[in-house]
Amino acid sequence: MAERVPQLLDNMRAHSVSHALCVGIDLEAFPEVLALAQRHNNVFASVGVHPADASVQEPDVDGLVQRAASSKVVAIGETGLDYFRLEGRTLDAAEWQRKRFRTHIRAARALRLPLIIHTRAAIEDTLILMREEGAEEVGGVMHCFTEGWDAAQEALALNFHISISGIVTFKNASAVQEVARRVPLQRLLIETDSPYLAPAPHRGAVNEPAFVHYVGRFVAQLRGETETSIATATTENFFTLFKRACTFTHI
Repeated sequence: MAERVPQLLDNMRAHSVSHALCVGIDLEAFPEVLALAQRHNNVFASVGVHPADASVQEPDVDGLVQRAASSKVVAIGETGLDYFRLEGRTLDAAEWQRKRFRTHIRAARALRLPLIIHTRAAIEDTLILMREEGAEEVGGVMHCFTEGWDAAQEALALNFHISISGIVTFKNASAVQEVARRVPLQRLLIETDSPYLAPAPHRGAVNEPAFVHYVGRFVAQLRGETETSIATATTENFFTLFKRACTFTHI
């Protein structure tokens, strides 16, 4: 993937995608994620450990805080809960996920940085832990949101943004499309979740940051707004949420 970075950045520029956030999913790869962000003024990083991977180094609050010292680290996460592969097992099997999630929230609160939250087949517990740990104090984003409007409202009430991925372009994504229509514009974000979930017309292909313009176009059509208004709003929302990014020149 590293050898493709110049082409990916060129593709972003060609589609007027000005910035990218490289999201951390384990501590082992974090130095590479941070180095990428430090090499490019318009690329930012987060630090976190994905909730579904039990095979990687377990984070602690101090370790996350230390790794987030760089100003290019704008958020804590990806974190959250993912029970999808635990179906048929007791929820005690996911206790390590809940402990890991609490660790991330506590680090975010210590740093006053926003959270990037992943939730899959676990929205009820995700929201419970967010409340218990005071996640609303720092806010963040419900990344690659796939829940319905009721869950979106609860997340919005906890000071979180809702981020819409290429899933919104899928024919069977009616719940996500409803959320994309109804989220207040000032709390809306769009993303790719590259290299996964490429939007139509590239569904099934390897996703990349440049494809976010397809998500923006589709969301604009859903909302009856212009692509420019969605692009402008979601860009401003990015810098409002990820405040550390504001110290770098907008490109």
